[in-house]
Amino acid sequence: MTLSFESDLPPSEAIDAAPLLRGIVDWVEMETPSDRPDLIDVLLDSVEASFEGLPVQRRRVPGRDGCGGQLILRYAPAGVSGAPLLFMGHVDTVWDAGTLAERPVRREGDQVFGPGIFDMKAGSYLATETVRRIAAAGLIPPRPIIVYLNADEEIGSLTSRDTIEELAREAALVLVPEPSVGAAGTVVTARKGWARFSLVAQGVSAHAGGNLADGRSAIREIAQHILQIESLNDTEPAASFNVGTVAGGTRANVVPDHAAIEIDMRVEDMPTAERLIAEMLDRRAVGKDIALHVSGGLNRPPFVRSPAVHRLYEATCALAKYLKLPMAEASRGGVSDGNFAAALGKPVLDGLGCSGGGAHALHEHILVSTIAPRAALMHAMAMSKTFQTLAVD
Repeated sequence: MTLSFESDLPPSEAIDAAPLLRGIVDWVEMETPSDRPDLIDVLLDSVEASFEGLPVQRRRVPGRDGCGGQLILRYAPAGVSGAPLLFMGHVDTVWDAGTLAERPVRREGDQVFGPGIFDMKAGSYLATETVRRIAAAGLIPPRPIIVYLNADEEIGSLTSRDTIEELAREAALVLVPEPSVGAAGTVVTARKGWARFSLVAQGVSAHAGGNLADGRSAIREIAQHILQIESLNDTEPAASFNVGTVAGGTRANVVPDHAAIEIDMRVEDMPTAERLIAEMLDRRAVGKDIALHVSGGLNRPPFVRSPAVHRLYEATCALAKYLKLPMAEASRGGVSDGNFAAALGKPVLDGLGCSGGGAHALHEHILVSTIAPRAALMHAMAMSKTFQTLAVD
């Protein structure tokens, strides 16, 4: 697709990455573990302050149930109407407070390391800064722009899902600056859904030497379920299963009367999800005199590459070509808040953040060389009427 786009869209070489990197590092150096709403508020307060004096509506959703709050920024200058463009990211990380003291931010060539920098403070910062700069310059976008920052994504978005779905229903298109995966320029156009389950077996304890036959081993029961569940990886092409934790027993000479496992399930489509969830919840004990309790369910629905997603991706390819930026797509087993929006039938493009690697790992980092290209792409997506017409109108 070769098209003419607006001539005032800045190319990536016109964007200075240095101040953007400083802003990203500032966010990283404000630690925001999911279980510390007080620290998350420090970051969200700082973000709000950066919009002081600008014509941007700020709405704070208070945290609850031990989770941090949420921040909604809406830029809709006079004369702009219609369904908004929604940037949607999170600011919470998996890293405990104090991690920075052990692993401070550092740069090695093109790589900048820091806890939470890749997943996903770099992307969330770029989306936020894109809208701040647009508002500060008094630019008039084709439609309103919303930036949504969530503080409990890493623990399942349990308190923020209602807000996410409220904003997604209103939006014309949803852009998620989660980290880019694969080669530079790659975006995400599909993600598996995610379900979690707990299986708890209750047996009968007994002396392993003198009364073995009187016992009913909960570990033996759970072991059989582990083998059955893991074997589904060979028979269910649209799903994957991982038994991630195992616990049970007290001593080697006691028949164990309690054992438990936790299971992670990823699934590509809702019909498969519904069938497998029902089968999981309907599991029955194999052994005699064993009680089996199964709990759990779907946390995030699958993000399917729908015709709406395909259209948005094709429009992004055309825009990237105009900006002379690389562009490719990938699907992921990991989930994001984009799953919720895609399940509502919205056009969603994910993975718009910086390239790098090491999400949730000690070597977490971004590539500085991808900051300016991603900033240019986000600005162009927010400001180009041509792109938005191709994507949704």
